[in-house]
Amino acid sequence: MLKVEGLRARYGRIEVLHGIDLEIASGEIVCVLGANGAGKTTLLRCLSGVQPIAAGKITFRGEDLRPLPAHRRLARGLAQSPEGRQIFTNLTVEENLRLGAWLHADDRVQTDMDHAFTLFPVLKQKRAQAAGGLSGGQQQMLAIARALMGRPSCLLLDEPSMGLAPILVDQIFDVVRQMKALGVTVLLVEQNAYGALRIADRGYVLETGHVALSGPAAGLIENPRIREAYLGL
Repeated sequence: MLKVEGLRARYGRIEVLHGIDLEIASGEIVCVLGANGAGKTTLLRCLSGVQPIAAGKITFRGEDLRPLPAHRRLARGLAQSPEGRQIFTNLTVEENLRLGAWLHADDRVQTDMDHAFTLFPVLKQKRAQAAGGLSGGQQQMLAIARALMGRPSCLLLDEPSMGLAPILVDQIFDVVRQMKALGVTVLLVEQNAYGALRIADRGYVLETGHVALSGPAAGLIENPRIREAYLGL
């Protein structure tokens, strides 16, 4: 579904991604691990079109994404739930969700919203509340639900468990599993390496802008290098 070849990105003169190669098959959950500054968020920003690339190629469902701006990539089915949530705090929960569905002004929007409320029941209870009044975990749920309102075939999730209590982390990862069951392909960037590898099919490890390791998630969990550097084992 998604293929990245020789991807390079820079901020000014500083190159932060140095020839990334990555593939995701339809229906997979693929996680990207790495320390702060490894280039994980930059990778997702390049894929979604927020960050320009310096070199390389991004192919999504057979189409070259390089000429397409971010909103056109969303229309093709590639959506991102960004790091830091970035919800509209002065708007209600429901208004945030409707903004996520701006591409789809049809009678399915309410059905999409009902599905979001099924995944995250607390959002239904607070649908008329200003999003800025939600807890951190609820805001993260809203950010993911808003991305799903765009009906993506592939969802880019950037640090969805960051700053959350363990019980909420489990809920978020459970929803990611449900996405796979519903046919949504997921590229998951996470610092919670063990949690991500437990639900992923495959994984990539970024170190200073390079792919240092990749393979089936089960194998990465048992890799001594991963266990020491990322799992604390």
